Amino acid sequence: MSDRRREPQRTEDPVLSVRDLVVEFATSDGVLRAVDGVSFDLYPGETLGVVGESGSGKTVSALSILGLLPRPAGSIAGGEIIFEGRDLTRLSKAEMRKIRGGQIGMVFQDPMTSLNPVLRVGFQIAETIKVHMPNLGADRVRMQGIDLLSSVRVSNPEQRYEEFPHQYSGGMRQRAMIAIATANQPKVLIADEPTTALDVTIQAQVLESLQNARAKTNASMIIITHDLGIIAEMADRVIVMYGGRIVETGDVRSIFASSSHPYTLGLLESLPRLEVDVDRLTPISGQPPSLVNLPSGCPFHPRCQLSAGREVCRTVRPDLIDSASGSMSACHFQEEMPEEPRRMAALRHSPDREAT
Repeated sequence: MSDRRREPQRTEDPVLSVRDLVVEFATSDGVLRAVDGVSFDLYPGETLGVVGESGSGKTVSALSILGLLPRPAGSIAGGEIIFEGRDLTRLSKAEMRKIRGGQIGMVFQDPMTSLNPVLRVGFQIAETIKVHMPNLGADRVRMQGIDLLSSVRVSNPEQRYEEFPHQYSGGMRQRAMIAIATANQPKVLIADEPTTALDVTIQAQVLESLQNARAKTNASMIIITHDLGIIAEMADRVIVMYGGRIVETGDVRSIFASSSHPYTLGLLESLPRLEVDVDRLTPISGQPPSLVNLPSGCPFHPRCQLSAGREVCRTVRPDLIDSASGSMSACHFQEEMPEEPRRMAALRHSPDREAT
């Protein structure tokens, strides 16, 4: 059953629609299906969070949108990515270059490898601007680049504009990437693990810069992360991915207050609790599945306590269906989800949601 007809009804048209996306990689062990039938909409002004363990398909989905899958190993084997009435999977490389960095910007996970180490940061910002606005004069480009660095709170932007990436701290490099991603006022901004390897204080500064940049451009945003705290703070809706598939999706309040999939609850329960002194965290048992050889039926069933080895979980792949909480969940037994742990997860991870 397609996920498409299960998307929530809205009055406005989505700015980006992904439909039944399938992405495969050719490996020495066989064909690896990294993304399997993923569908979602991104609406104007919305921030959509995408969470899941490493290997769940989060980043590959984002790279597919931008046409940045590593070739020839990676390829889109099915589905559509509709942006402004055009299917991005059918565009030429030249057409995608006009969209990438212009109408759709991306903040990559590792700014040290994303920025060219032998080119000045200012040159890299200017290059992004000139690709999409070739008639803009050099002085105007430089002024705009300095303004971008200032807008993401890089200190001494005139000086920093002339420096190389290695002269920036990790947080400054990430803010420079945000400046590059938003240089051309994109309609969609994608941030892939924007706070990886940063300490807590710098994480907060980067997230604030990201929020300010999104607000300034009025862009819709997809934020990819494994940190549910970031999702609680920034996202309007959330997609939970596992084994290349969406296992739960809904608004943030519904997901945190009454998650309807055991994997989502496992992610919430594995986070540290401030109000309880514990010696050990509660991890999800087992390991993520191999995408070359996914389990039959529900991909989460070998790790799922709710499944308890039931045959339907082992043999039938569950569809995303509406849950009582208002989210959509791909679980055969979502009505058996416990109530109290879900409320506790909401209280300890989303304290500010009641005030918003």
